[in-house]
Amino acid sequence: MDDSGKPQDPQESVQHRPPEPPRDAKEPKEPKEPGRRKGGGILMGRPFGVPVYVAPSWFVVAALITWVFGGQLERVLPELGGARYLVSLFFAVAFYASVLVHELAHTVAALRFKLPVRRIQLQFFGGVSEIEKESETPGREFVLAFVGPLLSLVLAGVFYIGMLLVEPGTVPGVLVAGLMISNLIVAIFNLLPGLPLDGGRMLRAVVWKITGKPMTGTVAAAWVGRALAVTVLIGLPLLTHTGALGTAPEEIGGADSLTDALLAAILAAIIWTGAGNSLRMARLRERLPDLTARTLTRRAVPVETDTPLSEALRRANDAGARALVVVDRQGNPTAVVREAAIVGVPDHRRPWVPVGTLAQELKDGMRVSAELVGEDLLEYLRATPATEYLVVEETGEIYGVLSTADVERAFVAAMARPS
Repeated sequence: MDDSGKPQDPQESVQHRPPEPPRDAKEPKEPKEPGRRKGGGILMGRPFGVPVYVAPSWFVVAALITWVFGGQLERVLPELGGARYLVSLFFAVAFYASVLVHELAHTVAALRFKLPVRRIQLQFFGGVSEIEKESETPGREFVLAFVGPLLSLVLAGVFYIGMLLVEPGTVPGVLVAGLMISNLIVAIFNLLPGLPLDGGRMLRAVVWKITGKPMTGTVAAAWVGRALAVTVLIGLPLLTHTGALGTAPEEIGGADSLTDALLAAILAAIIWTGAGNSLRMARLRERLPDLTARTLTRRAVPVETDTPLSEALRRANDAGARALVVVDRQGNPTAVVREAAIVGVPDHRRPWVPVGTLAQELKDGMRVSAELVGEDLLEYLRATPATEYLVVEETGEIYGVLSTADVERAFVAAMARPS
């Protein structure tokens, strides 16, 4: 699991999404009906109100699992014939259902701690729960990370009991055994102490608790994650070649060695990238306090709705302001003039265009407190997408206009700043 990186492996899961700059007001809403397509894949449902998506890459892995498991069934149950691939497909679906349970454990814990969950996505090497805020304490961070592997261990135990109730060497016996082993692998792998895995988040929580500094925990867990990536890259092919994973060395062919090396390289790349992303996003969060509504706001002058644009711009230039706020005759703000609309009016027409025709009416959520800072500011703007916002003091007095473009530029600059 990572502080914001991508899901990492047979089932790395909790992902704290980096804060996002406000989205354009015209961005389409998420589809609400299962089966509809979204950028993250196919929407399958909304357990606990959280959308679950299946990424296109999942179908590639499902096909691969079906093919590989089908080959194993041919040796164990040769009498199945071509039907073995139907059994293998069922195994692939059941395995990812187990992954979903793993992710739902993280999701339920996050919701319990009042942390918003954007979505769950099942994809190439497992799943990810996109949690939009950091845990407030190391204890909550540890619990949030641990519940996923814990549920996988519980599932492994349930399937182990199931093995005792079915006859070995049968289709149910093979399926239950496969699900027991796969969930056990998922749990053990995720408990490895390096970001972006769940165990890495647990390590981060422990270091955070000891030092009192979440960033120190992130740095430690990220570098352990990078060491883990190198270990996987080198160690997995060696284990296979020496027969430590259960296959006799003399039975290992060149194709098997190449496949293992490729798998190790993919896993190592995912872990290394996820660890790096975790570190990068943690450092970004440290810089978010630099994003303040007060410092990003453009000074504005109040104008009435029928004021010609040329006159309004003259007043703004005289006052050294860069924005216009439309007010009623009592001086109460009613709208903000859109910068893009001003740019679109030729100079020769500006004396004849009233500012009211270029203004965006102030709606709920478009009044922003000048005291908002960092992640709170970004979350507020995302909740009510717009191009400009009226920034007000706690007394209700007009402070100025905040442009989404200015916030996005500041956000990108913070991300690009060297660590």
